[in-house]
Amino acid sequence: MTTTETHTPHSAAGADDEAYGGPRVVVSERHYPDLEEMERWTGAEMRWWSLGPFAGEIPGLVRRIRRILDVSQRGLAALLGVSQSVVARWETGRTSPRASVLHRLLDMADVAVGFRDKETGDAVEPMRDDGARNRAGSRFPAHADLKPKGWWIPRHLRTWTTNDAYRWQRRSRLAEQPSIGYRASQFWKRVEREVWGTPIDHPARHQVVAELHARDEEREDRRRQAA
Repeated sequence: MTTTETHTPHSAAGADDEAYGGPRVVVSERHYPDLEEMERWTGAEMRWWSLGPFAGEIPGLVRRIRRILDVSQRGLAALLGVSQSVVARWETGRTSPRASVLHRLLDMADVAVGFRDKETGDAVEPMRDDGARNRAGSRFPAHADLKPKGWWIPRHLRTWTTNDAYRWQRRSRLAEQPSIGYRASQFWKRVEREVWGTPIDHPARHQVVAELHARDEEREDRRRQAA
């Protein structure tokens, strides 16, 4: 699970203004306790919690951005090229802006958004855009753990040891065409993650190629030592 932090230089000044390059405010979600936790509260604690504030979620974020920009619903609609009714629906929660529109809103308000894991507090980054792809140019499944399998050869030759298979392998090495795969079995994927850990992201194509070249060099070193 992740939570979000928003930082804006339009807020009241803080102690770290100079380091940040301007005033900063952190807006985080309000903690909503479960019933078991609330049963242990005193009457004073219950009254204090009931005073708020409560998380405004997307409607509240749109209103916050509009307040930072100091514009009306009509003014924000004009900046975005939409109708005032669209902004009104966002602020009442009847609809929500698309992710691309929300990104534009945050950029207009000079607000930076970060994602953090709720348990560890570690930053959560989007997956890299230059991750390795298959030979058709499509991305691999985001949940898959990619593995360099070797230099690419046609499927019908992968279980052969003929000259054609070795010729394709040499050709792919020169062209730096890797073969990339991943575990389809959830069981074996869990086993490998227990042993080796969970990869943070997919490797880039040049990283896969570099690993295969390193394997070839290690193989050649072992052959020379055995000779």
